Amino acid sequence: MASSAPPPPVKSALRTLDVIEFVVAHRQGVVAQEIAGALGIPVSSLSYLLTTLTDRGYLLREGRRYLPGPGLERLRVPQGALPLVDRVAPLVRALKGELNETASFMVQRGWEVEAIVTEASDQALRYAVDPGTRRPLHALAAGKVILAALDEGELVRYFAETTRTAFTPRTRTSEADLAADIARIAAEGMAVAREEATVGIVGTAVPARIDGAFVGAFSVAIPAVRCDAALEMRVKQALLRAAAALA
Repeated sequence: MASSAPPPPVKSALRTLDVIEFVVAHRQGVVAQEIAGALGIPVSSLSYLLTTLTDRGYLLREGRRYLPGPGLERLRVPQGALPLVDRVAPLVRALKGELNETASFMVQRGWEVEAIVTEASDQALRYAVDPGTRRPLHALAAGKVILAALDEGELVRYFAETTRTAFTPRTRTSEADLAADIARIAAEGMAVAREEATVGIVGTAVPARIDGAFVGAFSVAIPAVRCDAALEMRVKQALLRAAAALA
């Protein structure tokens, strides 16, 4: 039986690796023209590649020169030693890339939820979430996931210490309604908030754990006008995969 030939190399991947290896080999730094000349890459194509590698931290730009960036060191660090932001960022990017909807990772800050990583949809109609944005726990899907992770004593304190604003006609603010939501989330492992924080936006979130410890929530926000059953199912499946990859 004739053996099958190995698949051909991916040109774009090879080009990316060639650029990284060339810069690493020149610790004093190199300019774009040197890279282009040495590797035979058109300057126009190289410009986009260098920008991407710099944005991701794999290269560092100082003036006109490119040097190895801190992102290369992250690749050598054991997963457990990485900061939470660095661990979740690739998973949030993957969510956005798969769904082309705004994806975030959110953590608890007092009785609020904060987006520490976010990737915005490329679509014209989208919900924008800036890193550092904080909203009350009760109105967002990610916030409700966090509430569902609190122990009984923390929940009692939460309800005693908070006054819960109704941001839309659909915001659930009463202790009874939120307790019912929390019980459902604990049973299903997922939260959906339909236009509770912002009119026209549906949020879906799942809990994220590392070695069994709750660390936050992956979340996707979608304009309600395109949030049909098929897209909702894709979102839920993608979120569960992200959570499983982190765990």
